[in-house]
Amino acid sequence: MKILITGSKGQLGNELQEIIKSGRAEIDKVSDIIKESEVIALDVDELDITNLEQVKKKMNNLKPDVVINCAAATNVDGCESNEDFAFKVNSIGPRNLAIASAEIGAKLAQVSTDYIFSGASDKPLTEYDLTGPYSVYGKTKLLGENYVREFSSKYFIVRTAWLYGYIGNNFVYTMRKLGKDRQMITVVNDQRGNPTYANDLAYHILKLIQTEEYGVYHCTGKGECTWYEFAKMIIELSGEKCEVKPCTSEEYKTPAKRPEYSSLDNMMLRNTIGDEMRDWKDAIKSFIGKLDK
Repeated sequence: MKILITGSKGQLGNELQEIIKSGRAEIDKVSDIIKESEVIALDVDELDITNLEQVKKKMNNLKPDVVINCAAATNVDGCESNEDFAFKVNSIGPRNLAIASAEIGAKLAQVSTDYIFSGASDKPLTEYDLTGPYSVYGKTKLLGENYVREFSSKYFIVRTAWLYGYIGNNFVYTMRKLGKDRQMITVVNDQRGNPTYANDLAYHILKLIQTEEYGVYHCTGKGECTWYEFAKMIIELSGEKCEVKPCTSEEYKTPAKRPEYSSLDNMMLRNTIGDEMRDWKDAIKSFIGKLDK
């Protein structure tokens, strides 16, 4: 199998490569098909997914069996002030990959987000629940999903949330740094969701691409918490003495509105290839344990 990974230098792209190279994730080993795959890892300096002709030319030359699109404009607040950039990367990029994948018969795995939901729910959201994003980030990611559906017939749309991994910036690294530098930090306590470890997510994406179980998937850590509860555990596991205090979203305003409740239910995983995602508490303990070795 030939696998093309776009956005390869990000935390998920990096995790996918490491798992394929080593032959195992923390959850379990991967199949021989995955372990023996040829991996083509491209980032923006090698492939601009917003350029249709460039994408078609590269895909026709490489002829991958599977494309995993990890490229995205993920700065949620930054998307509000640069809508065109967010639109190009999060909407047009997936469209271009879907068009080019369909032309060569490749499967396409498109990574999406919980921010496509409004946050008005009070129970974990399934793949059939109605979307309704508020932020530019959420709106452009949802349009990216729709383009993938429109132009590809062999797709896996994988929605995740609150992602953290070893490469790049994420909430875990931010909290650990603040915990070292400050005696007290304040974190919102009225937004609930699912912290997700990139290693666990990557493992499930690699399971999916071996199948023809096409469709939309939720893939997040099991259980839910608020950002405050997540931060509190990060600080405790890191051994810092910093006090974590709760606040409201109203008190900590951001340019982009976040969903108040965006906990996802991994229903499609559970009913197809199996949901092996770990509880978010177990996953963060493992992650921080490895960081502090």
